[in-house]
Amino acid sequence: MAGWAEPSLWHCTLHRFLSPLAPFRSRGFLGYWLAGLSANLGWQIQLVGASWLMVEMGGSAQQVALVQTAVALPVMLMSLPGGVMADLVGQRKLIIWAQCFLLVVSFGLAAAAYFQALTPALLLACTFLIGSGRALYYPGWQSMVFEFFSRENVGPALAINSSNLNIARSVGPAIGGAILAASGAFVAFVINGICNLTVILVARRWPKVTATDGLPPESFGSAIMAGLRYMSLSTTLIAVTLRSFVFNIAAISAMALLPLVARDLIGGGPTTLGVMLGSFGVGAIFGSFVTDALRTKVPLERIFAGTHVGFAVATAVLALSSSLAVSLLAGMLGGFCWIITQVLYNYLVQVQSPRWVISRTISIYLTFVFGGNAIGSFVWGWLADSYSTPDSLLVSATVCAASALLALSFRIREPSASGLAPHGTWTPPQPAIDLVARSGPIMTSITYRIRDANTGAFLDAMREKRRNRIRDGGTRWTLSRDILDPMIWTERFKVATWADAQRLHARRTVAGALVNETVRKLHDGAEAPEVHYELIRQPGQSTSVGGFLPHRTP
Repeated sequence: MAGWAEPSLWHCTLHRFLSPLAPFRSRGFLGYWLAGLSANLGWQIQLVGASWLMVEMGGSAQQVALVQTAVALPVMLMSLPGGVMADLVGQRKLIIWAQCFLLVVSFGLAAAAYFQALTPALLLACTFLIGSGRALYYPGWQSMVFEFFSRENVGPALAINSSNLNIARSVGPAIGGAILAASGAFVAFVINGICNLTVILVARRWPKVTATDGLPPESFGSAIMAGLRYMSLSTTLIAVTLRSFVFNIAAISAMALLPLVARDLIGGGPTTLGVMLGSFGVGAIFGSFVTDALRTKVPLERIFAGTHVGFAVATAVLALSSSLAVSLLAGMLGGFCWIITQVLYNYLVQVQSPRWVISRTISIYLTFVFGGNAIGSFVWGWLADSYSTPDSLLVSATVCAASALLALSFRIREPSASGLAPHGTWTPPQPAIDLVARSGPIMTSITYRIRDANTGAFLDAMREKRRNRIRDGGTRWTLSRDILDPMIWTERFKVATWADAQRLHARRTVAGALVNETVRKLHDGAEAPEVHYELIRQPGQSTSVGGFLPHRTP
């Protein structure tokens, strides 16, 4: 028996090491991950080429810095439109369109570099366009993970998916620098275009996903409002977004001021900066492999407290150390805490969003993340100019550690992925009057009979039901009680069109259905609560007055 103990221990150790790689067993996910790695490597090579070319063209220090601005600004401006477009036209189609746009701009930039036709302004404009293309498709690209795994099993895939960006950040700048030294910016821009082409080839192989509800798509404006409305009514998404926003404001200081740390505190040059950036990447890669194991074994709030404080410690060490070895260890700790925090916040946004709105919630979340990065970069840079780099880093470390206290007011509940799964199908009533998809407004009224003894439980359930109705698209929600027969309660809410009325029911989730079932059990009657769908008409309208459509499924 003792002879079997060693192989068993070996197998257990091997299983622990390889379990984070389990998502790669899916060939579809492997192709998706490799395509993402290709795009991220091309992007990093493009950034190195653009930054160095701006220096070679004699651009001012402000113009060199504006290369990074041209990267971050599109994410703030384009993420929400990109998320809406992904939900309206489909992730696959938007990814292919965006990559074709990026392909054209990248090769156009390469041609301009080859013929020496670039100016600082044109280089910044092309960088902005490339950043805009990435911002448009990235929310949809993120949500594609759910095409390969169910909500219950998506955690490891989200963790490993984050690693390709950090791998690209670790080796991409070095590859870009080697390409620049050997062949110039022209080749760097061409390689970025080729990387975009690989994404197109992979995305074309994905199956086309068509809408199954048979309803016309939402308008762009109403889709944006639906995303904002859903986000604003989800306490978990608000807490995650706010806490991530504050963390990114504080934590960006280490990356934003790292060139000054390498030059002024360590006394090094570009090579030192590259090594320090690499230490962050190494820590981030390791962190991405242990994130899912931590998530399943340690409460989320405890993880966030540890990573916020851990990153604060890493930032403080960078501020106080003049030793490269110590700073590299701090960089690895910072990268480790950074990736765990970002992956888990991103994971929470995705698992707390139903499929119909997931690209929009991701895009809103990313807007705040990159907005926090932009604000933090400006603030910490100003403090470093006004006082000193160590002072700025120490203040940001204090803010980062203090941000963990947000958990006291904005706690994050452990996610329940199954509750947001779609709840079957809904068969709409057959209208007794002529209706088309855009007919409206539609007023829905549902009548319940509730015994006095059940009034408290009924009102508690209706509070949750109100949140669900408004979050899924209803407006003007009211609950009234009959003054002649106090057992009769009537719920009313309005939507803009008949298509919106059907869309609201199509968005029902398992958790929402449980609330509905609770209310039905409190209803005192042999039949289900009666529902009326009423077409609102104004007295001055020339068309015939609409009636109501009785139904039995609220």
